[in-house]
Amino acid sequence: MERDKVDFQLTEEQEMWRATVREFAEKELKPRARHVDESGEFNWAAVRKMGPLGLLGLNAPEEYGGAGIDAIGAAIAIEEIGRCCGSTGLVIAAHNGLACAPVALFGTHEQKEKWLRPLASGQGRGGASARPLLGALALTEPGAGSDLAGGVKTRAVVEGDSWIIDGNKMWTTNASIADVIVTLCRTDPSSGSKGLSLIIVPTDRPGLTIGPAEKKMGVRGSPTHAVTYEEVRVPRENLLGEEGRGLQQTLEVLDGGRIGIGALCVGLAQAAFEESVNYARERQTFGVPIAEHQAIQWMLADAATEIDAARLMVYRAAWLKTHGRPFTKEAAMAKLYASEMAERACFNAIQIHGGYGYSAEFPVERIYRDQRLMAIGEGTSEIQRMVIARHVLDLQ
Repeated sequence: MERDKVDFQLTEEQEMWRATVREFAEKELKPRARHVDESGEFNWAAVRKMGPLGLLGLNAPEEYGGAGIDAIGAAIAIEEIGRCCGSTGLVIAAHNGLACAPVALFGTHEQKEKWLRPLASGQGRGGASARPLLGALALTEPGAGSDLAGGVKTRAVVEGDSWIIDGNKMWTTNASIADVIVTLCRTDPSSGSKGLSLIIVPTDRPGLTIGPAEKKMGVRGSPTHAVTYEEVRVPRENLLGEEGRGLQQTLEVLDGGRIGIGALCVGLAQAAFEESVNYARERQTFGVPIAEHQAIQWMLADAATEIDAARLMVYRAAWLKTHGRPFTKEAAMAKLYASEMAERACFNAIQIHGGYGYSAEFPVERIYRDQRLMAIGEGTSEIQRMVIARHVLDLQ
């Protein structure tokens, strides 16, 4: 089929972009990755430098302060950031793919000027010296999990020229460092899946409470929180797109976000692989480097092969998105395979390191914990399989 013909050859410009992001990540992220994990401190120092590089507005149009990079370029950037620090990679993937994306896709010109420009430019509203503005997307609720269509209870009702929002969200990435939370609300209780809408909610609004950071297994420098809305009032003009289209909008946003998470998985696996190759060359047992043992060689061969395959799947989904072709199935496939591949690659990285791999002194221990979220967040592996099967069986 014509839509399946994909050119995977990166351009010279894309290769230069990879080199630029890698140099930045090696300098600004990798040296602090362990500290970020152990302390839970977000790396603001590095993020302040991301705006001028375009890393805070990857897919946002240049006319609204973004970098205007295509989906392949965005995937390259997220992979390189994740390769050096999983926590920062998740923050930037969520900011670009989940917060900026809905405003860029569904916002009016006025909304893009007011919200997307400061989010994408990295300058905030106080000029170049201000802290960059970051964004979040609040979907999941305590009793809903993956059931967005039927499980969303957060209500938004019209009162004069305002929306009044009441409800609870959880697992909201970036909530405590975000200036804007795009929130999925039920605006018409009688319309089922057609009664949901996305609304832009500034985090300084009275009644909005961000709970303590969750204590997590990994990506500890990427803050995750419960968010409570108690009569939170925002202007009616903060509605994104058409009322009642929130579920469809969210699914479209998640399709793109899955490419980002797939790329992040590739970056994490690549980091673990590189650590394993270096260790295998240096560590000796039975009088020779362990790289000479076939058992080690096979684990490295499997990792190299699967990382390459996952990267190509991510690029395929990104290529389809860039060219305006359907990519829902391909994004789900890329995210599914990349996240489960990362589990295998990072597991074997610890095996190659032996006892040292279980020690926090070596990066593979942190990388293994970071990657474990990837098969859960942005749709579990089970949800990805459901999405893929529905397309394969034509059950739309």
